[in-house]
Amino acid sequence: MQERFLFPVFLVLALAGLVLTWSQNLAYFGPEAGPGGMMDFLRDTVVNPGARSIAFDILIVGWAASIWMVLEGRRRRMRWVWLYPVVGWSVAMAVAFPLFLAMRERSLRTPPEIEGRLGTIDGVGLGLVSAFVLVLLALGVRAAGLI
Repeated sequence: MQERFLFPVFLVLALAGLVLTWSQNLAYFGPEAGPGGMMDFLRDTVVNPGARSIAFDILIVGWAASIWMVLEGRRRRMRWVWLYPVVGWSVAMAVAFPLFLAMRERSLRTPPEIEGRLGTIDGVGLGLVSAFVLVLLALGVRAAGLI
């Protein structure tokens, strides 16, 4: 019963995440946008302590979620487990994480015969995600004057 309720709830949250984040992204990069593009966007995430707090929060939660989505996805033998972190870092974690949770709910309906395991590519991929997040965190910490 719980799966039947949670699956659509997570899908609605993913859709809300898409609409709410991308309505702002499109407004930011709209016709009045400056020539700086993505660099201006990243700089604006660290313009004051409030922005930095939210940015650091999203980076750490996104990092943890990426690791967990790949580990849990492999364990549950879910298809396309790398799609979720890629969508998270390229579209929005507010889309990817609820979408992953919806698909996980679906996978819980039929227990796997044998738990899946991480492969070498998964380890390399998680290392690359970790390096990416560490660079963003370092840039944010530097912009905040914390180092």
